[in-house]
Amino acid sequence: MTDFSQLHSSIKLVPLVKMRVCVAAQRDLQQSRVDFLTAQFDPEMFGYPVVNQREGHFYIIDGQHRVNAVKAYLGGGWEKQSVSCRAYEGMTEKQEAEMFDRLNNVLAVSAFYRFRVRVTAGRPVECAVKKAVEKCGLQIATGKAEGTVSAVGTLVKVYDRSDAATLSRALTIINTSFGVMGMSNHLIDGVARVCTRYNGALNDGTAVEKLRELRGGVGQLMAKANLLRNQTHQSTPECVAAAVVDV
Repeated sequence: MTDFSQLHSSIKLVPLVKMRVCVAAQRDLQQSRVDFLTAQFDPEMFGYPVVNQREGHFYIIDGQHRVNAVKAYLGGGWEKQSVSCRAYEGMTEKQEAEMFDRLNNVLAVSAFYRFRVRVTAGRPVECAVKKAVEKCGLQIATGKAEGTVSAVGTLVKVYDRSDAATLSRALTIINTSFGVMGMSNHLIDGVARVCTRYNGALNDGTAVEKLRELRGGVGQLMAKANLLRNQTHQSTPECVAAAVVDV
């Protein structure tokens, strides 16, 4: 963990044309946010974007939406303009990610992008979760493409509650049984509970066979879980676990 109090920064004019974004240490750009900031643009409220100078460029740590808004506000010729920034020098990409995470603790950064930044920053839990996911042939990504999972909050929760092996095992059962349609928060949590509770007694091959034979697939399994939830008032993941055991 970096002690940022030991790093020197200064307020300096930074040419817009020299500013860059490190994708692994930032959230994705949301054009709607840029459009909003541009429409409401007030130079007095711009503040100081935080940047790090390395490899001949200034990498934005905090403020990429504001920087893009000022480009839109300036219009043609923005490439010749500079903005005042709080500038560091010589930080690594990992340290940039660490600082982004700290600066955005008080902001509404989505779980997915916070997870991605923490992997870049080398946080042990997030790195272990990523490794466990990749071990079973999956990738952490947004969207619903086959071979991907985006429920990072649940992945971390399962890892914290059990271990990497249980997480990989649950994901393998779900992926083999249902594919990407099964990669939901409740199903991952529920199947992981079954793996933990019946560790040593659960035959993964049999579980996959039975789940794949279930008429109606994921929808039918969740219908069973919702019925149990209405009857027992237990949490949805607990009811998913019970439905899986029943199947």
